Amino acid sequence: MIVQGILPFARDLITTHITDKSIVVDATCGNGNDTLFLANQVPNGEVYAFDIQEEAIKNTKIKTEAFSNIHYYQTGHENAALIIKERHEQIDASIFNLGYLPKGDKHITTNAPTTIKAIECLFEMTSKNGIIVLVVYPGHPEGQIESNEIINYVSSIDQQTAHVLHYQFINQKNNPPYILAIEKR
Repeated sequence: MIVQGILPFARDLITTHITDKSIVVDATCGNGNDTLFLANQVPNGEVYAFDIQEEAIKNTKIKTEAFSNIHYYQTGHENAALIIKERHEQIDASIFNLGYLPKGDKHITTNAPTTIKAIECLFEMTSKNGIIVLVVYPGHPEGQIESNEIINYVSSIDQQTAHVLHYQFINQKNNPPYILAIEKR
């Protein structure tokens, strides 16, 4: 199959940029699905999981309790790079699932200013040929605002610095999610 769904494609992008010893980031750990995926991919590396909601951190810890290579932080993703820099100079991959916590409070959402700050700071730490993958959900009002601002931001990244990919199904209804991937050159 050439065409993949959004989440499987996001994960494939990550796996092609990491090794079992990589340092990776789940910038929005939510219910722990990406953190669990990353922990399985880097058994000899480390996973940094961030979320502003206590419920999200609890959900992620429950889902990943079998792993000892995960660091959990209840803080915004805009603080991720500062925290990680205390232990590591570089990371190989980061993933963001933007929007709100599934089955959580839909009024608590990611937003463009903090997401863009997180992208900038994590990109500085990303190794050559490393990647940042964003799953963007423009189907709710704040998500549409965030989507527009992030598209404007990543479109302005110098092509000598990074390759930026936009992966989207254009024949689906209700503003479906899409992927933005930033691969450092």
